[in-house]
Amino acid sequence: MNLYPTDHASLSLEEVYCSIRDNGFSEYTLQLIDSYTNYILNGKTNLTQFNQQEHAGLCLAGEMLIGAYIVCNYARASLEAGRNAAAGEVGPANWKIDETQEKMVKQWAEAKQCWFAEAEQTIEAEYGPMIAQGAESKVYYKEGDTSVIKVRTSIYATLGRALESIVLHNSLFPETQMNIIGYTRDADGLFRTILTQPYIGCQRLATKAEIDEMVAKKGFTDNRDGNGVNYIGQRLYLEDMHPANVFVDVISDTPICIDCIVKFI
Repeated sequence: MNLYPTDHASLSLEEVYCSIRDNGFSEYTLQLIDSYTNYILNGKTNLTQFNQQEHAGLCLAGEMLIGAYIVCNYARASLEAGRNAAAGEVGPANWKIDETQEKMVKQWAEAKQCWFAEAEQTIEAEYGPMIAQGAESKVYYKEGDTSVIKVRTSIYATLGRALESIVLHNSLFPETQMNIIGYTRDADGLFRTILTQPYIGCQRLATKAEIDEMVAKKGFTDNRDGNGVNYIGQRLYLEDMHPANVFVDVISDTPICIDCIVKFI
């Protein structure tokens, strides 16, 4: 007998949440999360917070992000449901949401076998040395490969928001799509997302004028905060668009965004 739903009509997100609550990350719950993830990937359902273009970015990020994002949304919903609204309690603080999301995603990733306890050593041995490090990511690359590996920490209020930023990056910049392959904690105990991204040959760093023109075509204008690297659109903020994050590609001779901060308004 098949215990797992196989079509869209037989599974709702609420059923997935109920199984997480009642069964933890059992084999059955993992199957439900996988089934719902496949509905999203196959276009049978969507997550209401994303528009059509953003859903394309979600799918580009892969099943390891979608599953973790479902778990993050459950963690937030369970905290919000547990507050005493009648007593005037406000929503849970971001630190509490982040703490709960990290704990639950780690449990899911361990059950899913996409949690890597010593990822950085393994990555360097398999994918090459670290070639760059910034506030958000450590970047590993082996000469001749078509992709880099990034071990990315969160500079966002919660893990769920950090995962959203990857979705939104992919929707805006599919040429440098981020695809999640796992999760870990680094030597400092920071929760990190492991992802692949196409290797871009850097002819030179983009100029401010080139970046302005690139983001204008995507509906963004300088937010005039005096920094010159932050932009605003109708739906999103686009920040940290400085030249070190925007390369002029060797092949296309056009500016390409490697990394940035992107979030909902």
